[in-house]
Amino acid sequence: MQAGEGGPQTGTMTECFDCDNCKESLYGRKYIQMDNGPYCIPCYDAHFANTCDECKELIGHDCRELYYEDRHYHEHCFRCFRCDRSLADEPFTCQDEELLCNDCYCNEFSSKCIACEKTVMPGSRKLEYNGQTWHEHCFICSSCQQPIGSRSFIPDKKDYYCVPCYESKFAPRCTRCKKTLTKGGVTYRDEPWHKECFVCTGCMTPLAGQQFTSQDDNPYCIKCFGNLYAKKCSACTKPITGFGGGKYISFEDRHWHHNCFNCARCDTSLVGKGFIPDNDEILCRDCSNNL
Repeated sequence: MQAGEGGPQTGTMTECFDCDNCKESLYGRKYIQMDNGPYCIPCYDAHFANTCDECKELIGHDCRELYYEDRHYHEHCFRCFRCDRSLADEPFTCQDEELLCNDCYCNEFSSKCIACEKTVMPGSRKLEYNGQTWHEHCFICSSCQQPIGSRSFIPDKKDYYCVPCYESKFAPRCTRCKKTLTKGGVTYRDEPWHKECFVCTGCMTPLAGQQFTSQDDNPYCIKCFGNLYAKKCSACTKPITGFGGGKYISFEDRHWHHNCFNCARCDTSLVGKGFIPDNDEILCRDCSNNL
């Protein structure tokens, strides 16, 4: 804010001329011309001079007068309420009817930078987070020490990191591609994977959200695992995976799906029943007796 200056205009009269108030001659004397006539200096001060809002005394015609919001001051009375510095030619702020210089206002009412502990001046660029304030140039990444500015950042206890530094320092890395996982991903054997990196070892089909199994710690889809490692049914020759609640029956070195374990002649299910092996076939007792 700036205070304005005010004051009367004075002159010198050399002709016969009287004060409009006291009627004394103004010949050879200083006077002040008002709309309704000239006034000698004492009459002007008594009738028209403003009263200083600070010291409550009249502001004489020969004083520099300052005014602010309908209040008038002597130049020497227009001072900061805190430090007593003259505000005549200085920017100032009015706070709760008190005039304050910029330094006192900032020290008392402006926030302080949490990093450098200096005042954050009004109008300067700043960053506020979690009830704390920084100068924009003081808010730096705890790792690379570069100003974060308007970029995204990640807090970690009392430290703050730009996203690249945080990912490099803390983010988990994919077991397969070794790149950082910033969101999503899957966990297999307590290890993190990108969804697109967690694929079948055999056919490279993505396994995220799919049923799978493993062999020698490597993940496989059901189809590849069955083709590569599962036992084969002696009847239908298809893989016996055991997934989906599937049951199977083993005899010596042969294996059958539950629903494939049937008599080779009459096709009767032999699950839970006695059977007779006949070379590569298995027979129910009735069919075996009829041979």
